[in-house]
Amino acid sequence: MKIVILNYEFPPVGGGGGAASKQIGAWLVKAGHKVCVHTCRLAHMPKQERVDGMTVHRHYGFRKSAEKSSVWEMFLYLGCNVLPAYRHIRRWKPDLIHVHFAVPTGALAWLLAKLTRTPYVLTTHLGDVPGALPEQTSGLFRIFKPFTVPIWRGAAHVTAVSDHVRVLGAKAYGVPVTTVFNAIELPRVDLHMKAEHHRTRLVFAGRFNPQKNLLFLLEVLGRLKDLEWELYMIGDGFMRKAVEEHIEALELGDRVRLYGWQKPKKVRELMSVCDILFMPSHVEGLPVAAVEALSLGLALVGSDIGGMRDVVTHGVNGYLATLGNAEPFEEHLRELLTSPELLDRMKRKSLQRAEAFDIENIGRMYEHIFERALGSS
Repeated sequence: MKIVILNYEFPPVGGGGGAASKQIGAWLVKAGHKVCVHTCRLAHMPKQERVDGMTVHRHYGFRKSAEKSSVWEMFLYLGCNVLPAYRHIRRWKPDLIHVHFAVPTGALAWLLAKLTRTPYVLTTHLGDVPGALPEQTSGLFRIFKPFTVPIWRGAAHVTAVSDHVRVLGAKAYGVPVTTVFNAIELPRVDLHMKAEHHRTRLVFAGRFNPQKNLLFLLEVLGRLKDLEWELYMIGDGFMRKAVEEHIEALELGDRVRLYGWQKPKKVRELMSVCDILFMPSHVEGLPVAAVEALSLGLALVGSDIGGMRDVVTHGVNGYLATLGNAEPFEEHLRELLTSPELLDRMKRKSLQRAEAFDIENIGRMYEHIFERALGSS
């Protein structure tokens, strides 16, 4: 098959959704398919490059930051990308478009499908569904939902990155939705080969924004200063200063290491020497950091929310707790920090759970979905 991947975020732009599209694109190339990517370009980036066997076309869209995009930047992205993507599809004649995010990229896929009669498969993420991020998107969906309905219903097939997103999307748009998890390439991890360290290492990886609940995370850990632990915080964002101030106020400066933004390879290196992923987020679709943690043999402690339930089986490979109270998070972490045997058992269970996200399984699922989409179209 000849496949065009449309995503307004593609590494190094964006977060988990961009990384997921890169991962599946690279697998499709290895499986013998031809893949081109159309995405957003920041000022310093090349217009075209080869990445993991894919030809990546980057078009300028007035986006200023690799980490986030405003609503206006999303609109500008659409305006700047319609013509170059249309020209390329007319010239290259792909069999299928695989589009990530109903908003904004789905609008581009819908228009291109109308203009070129190329079917598209839509992969939806957390921000695509009403009710998933009420504080951020409820007002926008009240205005724009009528315009997003044709995007969902015009797709040859719709997938969601988690069961939580699938349920919300199917309810809001009345279309069948298939759960296809974000994928990982499973490394060979031997927990016995991990270097020993005096302090148990916790890790957080992601954007420093309110969704991730980082000040609460630090407050929970502030209750555990009687135990031996250290925290790696990988990522950045507009809450960086507030995080630094909270670390100082809680007197955790000797326990917390701030690494800032890192390339994916370095993120994996840092996570691989840790023991517990701690993610008390308010909302998650399917956190890529949590899936990576599974593959590296980390126990997980997180919020009892959709998305996290796809990666954590409570009491088996980690713990889930209800937000609003620090005590259950403290209790679960204290159990893991004081029981090496329990921690080791949960880490091994994470390695087993990771098999559900193996790129080989996920890649074949997408391949089958693409074949069905082409047959139905």
